[in-house]
Amino acid sequence: MDSFRGQGGIQMLLTAEQEAQHIVSSARNLKIKRLKQAQEDADREVGLYRSHLEAEFQKKIAETSGSSGFNAKRLEVDTEVKIQNLKESASTISSDVIGMLIKHVTTLNN
Repeated sequence: MDSFRGQGGIQMLLTAEQEAQHIVSSARNLKIKRLKQAQEDADREVGLYRSHLEAEFQKKIAETSGSSGFNAKRLEVDTEVKIQNLKESASTISSDVIGMLIKHVTTLNN
């Protein structure tokens, strides 16, 4: 009878060991699954953050390049207006300046 009990005890230990291995294996698989899910979530968040930063960067580039282009065009127009005004002023007083120069050159000062 003792030999039967010994056989049953060993069988119970083997069954318990198999159940423990199954529990450990299940826990490892669950841990791996959770780690993969966490990695996927982190990758998704990083992607969203990166696309958000890229969108902000592109927006700032568009704003600065657009405004500098606008400023350059405005400065170009202002410069052309000033040049035109100087030409008009020069043409209106050029005859007076020429007359004054001729008068000073031809007049003798004693």
